[in-house]
Amino acid sequence: MSLSGKRVLFFVAPLYEDLELWYPKIRLEEEGVTTVVAGLGEATYQGKRGYPITPDTSVDSITAADFDGLVIPGGYAPDILRRHPRVLELTREIHQAGKPVAFICHAGWVPISAGIVKGKRGTSVGAIKDDLVNAGMLWEDAPVIIDGNLISSRTPADLPQFCQAIIRALTVPSSGGVS
Repeated sequence: MSLSGKRVLFFVAPLYEDLELWYPKIRLEEEGVTTVVAGLGEATYQGKRGYPITPDTSVDSITAADFDGLVIPGGYAPDILRRHPRVLELTREIHQAGKPVAFICHAGWVPISAGIVKGKRGTSVGAIKDDLVNAGMLWEDAPVIIDGNLISSRTPADLPQFCQAIIRALTVPSSGGVS
């Protein structure tokens, strides 16, 4: 099934985890999804492993309603992203619209700061388990956890399951909100 016509937003900031951005981006494009990478204003970003990316736009130039989902890669970028009010606003708006919000590894910091994890099941890299638990998430050690429209994974080793979950979520019509 082609996901042609779907648009998915990716956040990027300095020292993003290369595989956690590029693998889902390419995999979704293979399914026909239009991906849009939004940064914080810089012309390019270097990944943790040195792979560069040129964002398509800035977070200040987009609206959540234009997207069918959000993917937040890990690395050191989420610690930078979580400090930007527009990033948090977009994350909340996409979540409240019932659209998939997918995050992997350290990317859980963004949903924590957006205030959308309390009472939800999820996972992450072990290094931020305490942060998610302290924010009210019911943390589990599994390759991928899906709770409503939240999709979370631990590390690059879980990317196949992470991408499969995102693709499945994009094939289901949005509920139009979160209960």
